[in-house]
Amino acid sequence: MILLESHNVIIENTLTEKFQKPSALDVQFVDYDGVRFHLSTPERKTLLILSMSIRCWDELVKYGAQDLIQREYGKWIAPFVEPEYNVSLQFDTDQVPEGEDREALIHSIALLKRNALAAPFERAFLKQYELESIPAPIDGSAREEGELMQIHYRDEEAIYIRASHDRVTVIFSTMFKEETDRITGRVFLQEFVDARRLPSIQNAPQVLYSNREPPLEIRHLSGLKDTEDVGYVTFVLFPRHFATPDTAAATISRIQLFRDYLHYHIKCSKAYMHSRMRHRVTEFLKVLNRAKMETAGEKERKTITGRSLRSFR
Repeated sequence: MILLESHNVIIENTLTEKFQKPSALDVQFVDYDGVRFHLSTPERKTLLILSMSIRCWDELVKYGAQDLIQREYGKWIAPFVEPEYNVSLQFDTDQVPEGEDREALIHSIALLKRNALAAPFERAFLKQYELESIPAPIDGSAREEGELMQIHYRDEEAIYIRASHDRVTVIFSTMFKEETDRITGRVFLQEFVDARRLPSIQNAPQVLYSNREPPLEIRHLSGLKDTEDVGYVTFVLFPRHFATPDTAAATISRIQLFRDYLHYHIKCSKAYMHSRMRHRVTEFLKVLNRAKMETAGEKERKTITGRSLRSFR
């Protein structure tokens, strides 16, 4: 099993090099889910600008992304945002710290996308603490629930997050555009559901999977697809999964990458099956070649005078 990293390796490697040896730079690249980055030195080689464009930025700002970016990067936020991007950071290589502080800064910058997407999760965790402290109604009526936060981070896929008094529910909608992906994805997702029965991972979040039919928490929303190529994965996070800041940070980092993790392993499985199929075909061809009958050749005979006669068997 391969776990994907939350940080962007291109950002980390490039900044490590440029902070040490500044030089002119103009690089554009794309991360998971179509998030675009631009690293450049538009004015001078010692002034680095990092800009990010993410499809769901307006929704993230509504759930506190701007405040989180301010908290994480503070003085490094650029006074302007580069056109066609949502957020820009600015670094003067003469002012960046040295040693371990520099490494920590670079790693934090490489987590820019992760930190932006963390805003609704942190908001849901805080809301759960708040709802937990409110006593249950005496008349037995339903307890208050938090806002249903929607993050449309891909064209046809979204993340839905809602806090309640005893849990935080996270729902992923995902599209399987190919029939083979749909079948393999169902096997993977059913394994997520069944694996929790093992005693060693009883403390893992509860996972539910439904094909085509949306979960009850989001069934009232308009515009949801109910075709065969749509699946819904529900994670139920209990307070123990975000009890401490470190635990909450680890939970956010892992659950953000679930969709990429799922499709990455589907493609790896398909590649492995194709390689096994090619190997098996090669072995069958060898068997067929060994089974071929040898064709009888021509036998040359000569007369008593030395003339050649050819006969065929």
